[in-house]
Formats: sequence, structure tokens, C-alpha cells
Amino acid sequence: MALEDDMALLERVALFRTMDRDALRLLAFSSEMRRLRAGDTLFRKDDVSEYGFVVASGTVTLIDDDVATAIVGPGTLIGEMALLSETRRPTTAIAREPTVVLRVSRQMFRRTLEEYPATAGRIAAELRRRVSEMSGELAGVKERLRRIGTDESDQED
Repeated sequence: MALEDDMALLERVALFRTMDRDALRLLAFSSEMRRLRAGDTLFRKDDVSEYGFVVASGTVTLIDDDVATAIVGPGTLIGEMALLSETRRPTTAIAREPTVVLRVSRQMFRRTLEEYPATAGRIAAELRRRVSEMSGELAGVKERLRRIGTDESDQED
């Protein structure tokens, strides 16, 4: 893929969408394309994660304890947390078909944020927005669980 194609792929990902054009170019230039055959393992659960992967083509199955938890395709960032901090993979990722991914290193992602502070600010705002949204969703789940518990208590009486 050409540099412009890699940039267009990265722009499909919410985390990268707000990046300055030059920042996106640096990240795309430093990323590495990997080709997988059907059945190839991209990574295994509990591996130390240093990279995020953006699916360019094909599909990847994410597996946790022998159960497929998701099937992801083009434009999906796998391993977002790996770009933000050192962590271990929560799932195993296996190509379902011939698949191409763009490997983005945490080191270059951080360097890009250091060199482009406006981009870093926009990404921080996006992450804050998503955490706030998730907190609201969790509050809704908590309320539904509370109601279920109350309903079950009422039925026992």
C-alpha cells in the first residue's frame, strides 16, 4: 500500500481520525504492513502487547477461552490499549481468511503525540468522551441490575 492509502486506512479509526495530517503521515510512514493467511495467529492471549493493528482487508476472529468474542474487519483497530500503555493481550487474534493489517507501534504513537501536541489534545478529548460515555452505560447497567434484584426480592415474599 502507498503512504496515502495507509493514511486513509488510519483515518477510518476513531482514535486517529482527529490527528493532524502531518502527524497521521508520520504514524502511517512508521507503521508496518503484515500479511496473514487464513488461520495465522496475529497474537495470543496474555502476550505482552506493544502494537495496535488496523485491519486493512480480510477479517480477524478474537477468541477468549476458546470462545469467539468478536469478528472484526477493515478499519478496525485491534489492541488500542497497547498504544496507550504496556499491557497484555486480553484475547487471541486469528485471521479468518487472507488478511492484511497495519502494525502501529506504541513507541511511534507516543512519539507522534509528543511531536504534535494539538493532536495529543484532541486524542485525549476523544478518550475522555469515550470514558464518559462508557461510565453512563455502566450506570445504566447498574440500575437495571438493581431493578432485577429488587424484582426478585419482591417475588420471594
